[in-house]
Amino acid sequence: MKAAVCVRYGPPEVVNIRDVAKVAPKQREILIKVHATTVNRTDCGVLRAHPFPMRAIYGWNGPKRPILGMEFAGEVEGLGAGATKFAIGDRVFGMQSMLRLGAHAEYTCAPEHPYLALIPAGLPFDEAVVCEGAYYAYCSLKALRLESGQNILIYGASGAIGSAAVQLAKAFGTTVTAVVATRHVALVKSLGADRIVDYTAEDFSKIGDKFDCILDAVGKTTFLRCRQLLKAGAPFAATDAGPGGQTLLLMLWTSLTGSKRVFCVMPRRYPEFMDYLKGLMEAKRFRAVIDRRYPLEQIADAYRYVETGQKTGIVVINVTS
Repeated sequence: MKAAVCVRYGPPEVVNIRDVAKVAPKQREILIKVHATTVNRTDCGVLRAHPFPMRAIYGWNGPKRPILGMEFAGEVEGLGAGATKFAIGDRVFGMQSMLRLGAHAEYTCAPEHPYLALIPAGLPFDEAVVCEGAYYAYCSLKALRLESGQNILIYGASGAIGSAAVQLAKAFGTTVTAVVATRHVALVKSLGADRIVDYTAEDFSKIGDKFDCILDAVGKTTFLRCRQLLKAGAPFAATDAGPGGQTLLLMLWTSLTGSKRVFCVMPRRYPEFMDYLKGLMEAKRFRAVIDRRYPLEQIADAYRYVETGQKTGIVVINVTS
C-alpha cells in the first residue's frame, strides 16, 4: 500500500510517499480502505516533535510509528477476530488515538472503539473527516461546562476547532459570539454565530459584553486580555499553552488557588461523542468546513500550508480518487 512515511522529525520535506506492507487487522480491529484523511495541527506537532517533550511519547530520534494521521473516512475491507460492530463494505469515519495514528495511508486498522461510526447516508468521504477538530471542540465545551441559555465567546472561530465549536455550541443551545478576521465573517455567520467581531476592525476585548465562558480555539490570546469580558468566576479555556505559555502557567496557578478558572483543554474520554456528532451531521446541524484538498502524493504541500497557521476549517487529503 502507499503511505506518507516520515522516519525522522523535521519539516514537511521529510515526509515521503512509499510502498509499504499492507496492514492487517488484529483481534477486534477492522481494516479500513482510506478514502480521505486530513493534515491538522496535531500532525504538524508530531512531525516537528514540538514541543520537545513529545519525543518521550512518539520516539526520541524519530516517530516510532512513521505513518502519521489521526482521522479518516473510508470503507471496511476486513475484520479481525472478534470484530462484530461493522460489516465488510460499511462506510465509516473516525479517528485514531494520538499514540496510534496511521491514517495517512491507503489502508489503516482501527479498533472497534467508540470513536468510529457509520458515515451519514449520502455524505461524501471528504466531508466526513471532521472528528479531530470536533472532538477538541467538544472536550473544550464540556470542560467549560457550557449549558443551554448561556453565552460564549469563541476566539479563532474559523479554524478546525473553532468552526466546530461554533456549531457545537449552537447545538448546546447557547448564544455564540465569534471573533474572526474580515475574510471569515460570512463563514461563521453561515455556521450560526449570533454575533461576529472582526478583530482586524475592532478590539474584541473592549466590546463591553460579559460572557459565561470564553474559548480560545487557536491558543493566540490570553486570560489576562479577556478577563474583563468574563462574568464573575467564569472560566477561560484554550486549546494551546498560549503566548509564552501564559495559559498553562495560569492554569497551574488557578488550580493551586482553588478557582480553577483557566485551563488548557486536554483530551478526555467521551464515549457518546461520535454518536452525538453523527446525529448532528444527519440533522444538517454540523458540516465540514473545507479549506483545501490535496492528493496523497502532495501531502508535504498540505503540511506546509497547515504550518502557516492560516487555514480555514480542515485541510483534506484525498487518498482514493
